[in-house]
Amino acid sequence: MSFMQKLLPGGAGPTDTPASLGMLILRLGAGISMTAAHGWGKLSNYGEYAEKFGDPIGLGPEVSLMLAVFAEFFCGILLALGLTTRLASIPLIITMLVAVLVVHADDPFQKQELGLLYLLAYAAILLVGPGRYSLDALLSRKS
Repeated sequence: MSFMQKLLPGGAGPTDTPASLGMLILRLGAGISMTAAHGWGKLSNYGEYAEKFGDPIGLGPEVSLMLAVFAEFFCGILLALGLTTRLASIPLIITMLVAVLVVHADDPFQKQELGLLYLLAYAAILLVGPGRYSLDALLSRKS
């Protein structure tokens, strides 16, 4: 049994069809939209972002940008595929916490709303798991 399965029991999460379809839709929506709308832009324009990226947690702008790209692009893809889903959701949760509680802390709710919605989706995925229609479920059936 893996560390994540011990920490969050339930393997791939729900196995009934409606719940698994719901998790598939949630994973695809939250993963693809994060990757396409946020991660890809930072990755493809890395040089431009590196010059002006903030330093919200005191690690330096370039390290902050690398962490954001890792979470928003790479973990977003893993989430959509349902591969190492629970583990991939953790950097996304941390990134959204930093966005909402640090970067947009003084902004009105409308600026925080999208980050909060992503945060809720990633927290649900962490707790419930990817569902039957995921690479995690496929790999656990084969082993």
